Amino acid sequence: MRPSTRRELVAGPAGRIECAVDAPEGEVRGRALIAHPHPQFGGTLDNKVVQTLARAFIECGYESWRPNFRGIGESEGAYDGGKGEVDDLFAVYEKIHPSVLAGFSFGAAMQAMLAKRVKTGPMALVGVAVTSFEVPPVPAGTLVIHGERDETIPLAAVLDWARPQELPVTLVPEADHFFHRKLHVLRTIVTRCFG
Repeated sequence: MRPSTRRELVAGPAGRIECAVDAPEGEVRGRALIAHPHPQFGGTLDNKVVQTLARAFIECGYESWRPNFRGIGESEGAYDGGKGEVDDLFAVYEKIHPSVLAGFSFGAAMQAMLAKRVKTGPMALVGVAVTSFEVPPVPAGTLVIHGERDETIPLAAVLDWARPQELPVTLVPEADHFFHRKLHVLRTIVTRCFG
């Protein structure tokens, strides 16, 4: 992502977990743990939405941790249908004690599951994969962002998930699932919320 990105290996239940770590230039006010989209469909820690989230949190003063799920990059193990992936996030969580959980698509669903297990502060979830997984309710105040023209996870499905929680959904007009040509809008929403 930047020349200053460092790689860290965290011990996980299926072996090592590769993480890309970026620090802000000034004082660090916390850590953000950011989860990438589905590993079986090309999701990695270098996904553009994940990098955009990382840049936004760095701008807000957070050290940004982006792990690769098991079987991706240098992370050991094999895809485990979500259960093992939440265990991997928990292993990184235990090491860094992040103040913010964030994720995109599959990663957003995994972070919602992790939030059931840990005490978490604010969360930022983008394009939550509510049609593929039983995504639990999330803490009040969670920032949920969705593209108006998301062809992978319909907006109606996200609203059906959010409605019983009285959880607002921030809509990005004209944005598709991957926020093509709308990443700057996504970044602005996150920095305004967490800055």
